[in-house]
Amino acid sequence: MSSSLLFLLLLFVPTLMLEFRYHSNSEIEQYLFQVSAANPDITHLYSIGKSVKGQQLWVLALGLSPRHHTVGVPEFKYVANMHGNEVLGRVLLLQLIGELVRGYRDEEAWSLQLLNSTRIHILPTMNPDGFDEADTHCLFSRGRFNYNGVDLNRGFPDAFAGLRKQQQLNEEQREAEVRAVIGWLKSETFVLSANLHGGAVVASYPYDNSDRGFDLTGAASVTPDDDVFVHLAKVYSYNHASMHRGDLCDDSGPFRDGITNGYHWYPLEGGMQDYNYVWAQCLELTLELSCCKFPQPNELPALWMDNKKALLAYIQQIHLGVKGRVFDGSGSPAQNAVVEVEGRSNMCPFRTNKHGEYYRLLLPGNYTFKVTYAGHDVLTETLSVPYGPDQYSAMKHDFMLRRTASTTVQAPAELNPTCNYTLPPKGGGATSGSAWTGLTVGFGLVTVLQLLID
Repeated sequence: MSSSLLFLLLLFVPTLMLEFRYHSNSEIEQYLFQVSAANPDITHLYSIGKSVKGQQLWVLALGLSPRHHTVGVPEFKYVANMHGNEVLGRVLLLQLIGELVRGYRDEEAWSLQLLNSTRIHILPTMNPDGFDEADTHCLFSRGRFNYNGVDLNRGFPDAFAGLRKQQQLNEEQREAEVRAVIGWLKSETFVLSANLHGGAVVASYPYDNSDRGFDLTGAASVTPDDDVFVHLAKVYSYNHASMHRGDLCDDSGPFRDGITNGYHWYPLEGGMQDYNYVWAQCLELTLELSCCKFPQPNELPALWMDNKKALLAYIQQIHLGVKGRVFDGSGSPAQNAVVEVEGRSNMCPFRTNKHGEYYRLLLPGNYTFKVTYAGHDVLTETLSVPYGPDQYSAMKHDFMLRRTASTTVQAPAELNPTCNYTLPPKGGGATSGSAWTGLTVGFGLVTVLQLLID
């Protein structure tokens, strides 16, 4: 068969009609290649690194500018299969990719609005090695861990574990998959995220851990943005077919409104959602989506329909609150400026990225912002924030700083010592502030043919 014919066959394969079954890691890889090759204007496939056994951790980005960040366009991510034997998320995210692309091609308003306003990153499997070892038992844990026998959702730096312990656990001691995600978080300004699990049906929100101090309210470990997290969790649970009932599984719950504070449910150290929030200023939920960790294949179509509306509605919540840029006294974007909201004392203050951008998810209301940047007067402004998701855009507001007239330089807000913890990525992650060093895929004819040959 000629190379040109192979290329044409690939393009005419119905990429969006994916069977409802459990696809192998290689089949997922081929599907992602195929979707990206057929839709290069709105998709971009890249790898954030490799698993312990060397399998690529593929991410598909979708949006009007899928290859790079656009100022003012927030970054969203979904991650699935962190525990190798919790497999429904793999299926749901592949179906979601197909639905987003199909909706965009058919010019359906919801898909056009989402992809025009958001850059969406989808990692269908964070633990491909664990999936290869998993059995189909509903509750047993074979395949939960990575190839080294480590639970990846206990392997991230933990703000409550103490700075000394974080420093002792150096880069090489963290699992390859954890290092890859940490590098990923350093490479993009993610604003909102969810991590898909199984074994219960509930939306869990931070914190997952506690120092049994300031953060505790009753049995919950409460973040400064607890109101936003509760709202986000309810958005998912009430857009889900039945999660909001809170009593779907015999061995877990009941959960009021189908949501729970993670620590209140059960404490865990080294969780990914706490790391996202504390160090990457990205609000993340853990979505438990099936009573059985490995649902029967014949249940998959119904489970997709149960979650489809919720998965889309949750992405839309990235447009809560306020977004904008901070400019210094000369009119240049101010990188690393501290943007704080009165009454929300974050463990690690939210700071602007290299473009001077900030994103702050907030419910409608009046908020006082304080912006601090070295060599400039502290700027305080009160903003009236509307509800943005219906318009697919958070409120836009730029802060214009003025150089200090005094001889005393105004320093940025003091950091909690925990925030000084840094973990330079290795192997597949991108170095903070540098160009992406992971594997990025170009889709010329040679690449397409290589895929078919492999």
